[in-house]
Amino acid sequence: MLKGFRDFIMKGNVVDLAVAVVIGAAFGAVVTALVDKIIMPLIAGIVGSPSFDGFLVWTIKKGVDVEFGAFLTVLVNFLLVAAAIYFIVVVPMKKITEMSKAKLGLEEDEEEIDPQVALLAEIRDELRKRTP
Repeated sequence: MLKGFRDFIMKGNVVDLAVAVVIGAAFGAVVTALVDKIIMPLIAGIVGSPSFDGFLVWTIKKGVDVEFGAFLTVLVNFLLVAAAIYFIVVVPMKKITEMSKAKLGLEEDEEEIDPQVALLAEIRDELRKRTP
C-alpha cells in the first residue's frame, strides 16, 4: 500500500501540480502586496480614501446593514489585481515571447483550415463570380 502511495505521489503530474500551487500562492502574495502597498496608497493620495466601505450603507433594521460599498471595494480591488497581473506579467511575457520567436526566426503557425470549409469557401466565391 505504501509503495502504491509513493508511486502516486511521484507521478509527474502530481509534482507539477504541487509546484504550480506553491508558486501560485507566492505569486498571489506578490500581487496582493503590489496592490495593497503601492497602488492603493497611490489611489488614496489622489482620491482621499481607497475604501468605499462606508459608501451606500443601507440599514434594514437595527444591527442589519446592507453594505454596497464593501462590495464595491472588493470589486475595485479585483480589477486592480487583474490589471496588475495583465500589465506587469502578461504583456511583458507576450513581448518576450514575440522577441524570442523573432530572434529564432520562428513564425506563428497558421491555423489549419478544415477541407470542407475550404471547399465551401471556393463554392461561395464561384457563385459570387457568376451572379451579376
